[in-house]
Amino acid sequence: MPRYVMTLRCPDGPGIIRAFANGVVEADGNIVDNQQFSDPDTGTFCMRTEFDSPLEDVEGVRSFLLGALAPFEPVLTLRPESLRRRMLVMVSKFDHCLVDLLYRHETGELPVDIPLVVSNHPDLRALVEHHGIPFLHLPVTRETKPDAEARLLELVDEHDVDFVVLARYMQVLSDDLCRALEGRVINIHHSFLPGFKGAKPYHQAYARGVKLIGATAHYVTADLDEGPIIEQEVTRVTHAATPEALVALGRDTERLVLSRAVRRHAEDRVLLVGPRTVVFSA
Repeated sequence: MPRYVMTLRCPDGPGIIRAFANGVVEADGNIVDNQQFSDPDTGTFCMRTEFDSPLEDVEGVRSFLLGALAPFEPVLTLRPESLRRRMLVMVSKFDHCLVDLLYRHETGELPVDIPLVVSNHPDLRALVEHHGIPFLHLPVTRETKPDAEARLLELVDEHDVDFVVLARYMQVLSDDLCRALEGRVINIHHSFLPGFKGAKPYHQAYARGVKLIGATAHYVTADLDEGPIIEQEVTRVTHAATPEALVALGRDTERLVLSRAVRRHAEDRVLLVGPRTVVFSA
């Protein structure tokens, strides 16, 4: 029997869950997992539900749900669980996050398809193609950036890409591109921002004697590194850690945080509520 994954956002109020349950019943469905949250600051109700239904017509099931929830002005997504999200990866020269994503994809840990990896440098072509994934070198300069970003949007359409992951892609996306892909681009950075901006953040952290290092995965917005946060992690360090040791620990943390964020997004566990996120656990 097909299993469906649904997410719902709407103004909070009584009767939402009952109305949704009625829609599931109309689709001859059975709820197998449900998580919900009412945001007190915005008055927004958020829900993620998995349910089984013998109906294989996705649009038909969607119509049952939307009809039942119509009084609540729902923003609803629905997909068969078997339909995997398509993820385009962008990278520059640092390969640690890319390697981790490719490994987790290959072993089945990440429920995604990767139709393409795009880079502004050719260095990682052999690595990507070794995994059987197409690689595209798309150089970016100040003069060619508008054309390169236009090409990126074309690739998103051509490959039916659901979301983009910046796996240490060392280019700042334009405001126009951020708006065009709002809520669909995930970035990873060290958690020292905004405390340690610029070059060599781990060396800056070493000079200040930090006791925690970390990483943050977030959605990209026009405000650099200020987008809604999906996942974070920290690692304790001591005064004995060298800058090189901090860099190595930082790479490990970045890999872990990015893979968690990708998985949660791919499984429809992240709902945007203004500048914040609601992240439902696995």
